Amino acid sequence: MRARLPLLIAAMLLCGGTARAGAAECIVPSKPGGAMDLTCKLAQKALHGKSSMHLSYLPGGIGAVAWHTLVSQRASEADTLVAFSGGSLLNLAQGKFGKAGAGDVRWVAALGADYGMIAVRADSQFKTLADLLEALRRNPQKVLIGVSGTIGSQDWLKMALVAQRAGIDPKVLRFVALEGGGEAFTAMDANYVHVVSGDASEATLYSGGGKVRVLAVLAEHRLAGVLANAPTAREQGIDVIWPIIRGVWMGPKVADADYQRWVRAFDQMEATPEFAQMRAAYGLYPFSMTGAALTGYVKQAIDDYHRQATQFKLVR
Repeated sequence: MRARLPLLIAAMLLCGGTARAGAAECIVPSKPGGAMDLTCKLAQKALHGKSSMHLSYLPGGIGAVAWHTLVSQRASEADTLVAFSGGSLLNLAQGKFGKAGAGDVRWVAALGADYGMIAVRADSQFKTLADLLEALRRNPQKVLIGVSGTIGSQDWLKMALVAQRAGIDPKVLRFVALEGGGEAFTAMDANYVHVVSGDASEATLYSGGGKVRVLAVLAEHRLAGVLANAPTAREQGIDVIWPIIRGVWMGPKVADADYQRWVRAFDQMEATPEFAQMRAAYGLYPFSMTGAALTGYVKQAIDDYHRQATQFKLVR
């Protein structure tokens, strides 16, 4: 019975409302290959299976294009989910989505937690985080750091905090703005950038084949799985921890019955051991929250991000 539970959840989702087989969609608000892509793929695999949920890509503005498209043009679609992360909440906190706020959409479910990390190519001259920081002190203009987004983005802020803790002015660092983690790792593989400030789940995806070295994970303790040997920044003397929530939201005018149908589906799915195994395989860690509880969490997180951004004078 347990192994059939995902199929039963799928059947529930395809009953009632306006849902039909093949109608469900998960929108990735970035280019393929990054952690947003991973979030939708996890939802697709755990909830429906590839035959009844399809992924689409709507990159631009580090999530802004997808946000405004759904809110203004597709606000009532009952079976459309959009991936989000802590970076999305940071962008909202900084006003990068215009006047948008947490109350403009319906927050459905958090699928798991991720953590920030700093990586280089396996053949890089930087063997440790200390090597990288020393190079940034000597000549920061020679080190190109790939990040998803521009100044003030989540990846930018993670690296800025690490530099600041090491006594380096973040303003002297040389960042290269890219669209999503997939593009950042591709740029590093081509030696277009020398370092990637990104997420542990992305590093898990790209660490196969021995091409990537993770210098530090921004977690309280070393992570399990593929990155088990990667040291934390904290154990290397840089006390920076950056957890990242990953989940999905829906348009603001989705009917309550449809919204609650999805919330219930995620509640049931996330309680199964099968989902825990899938989540771990995707490089994510336990963090389950849905509906009203998630909405409250998101609002508080945006307030906290706003305070951090203010410290770096990214907002007034």
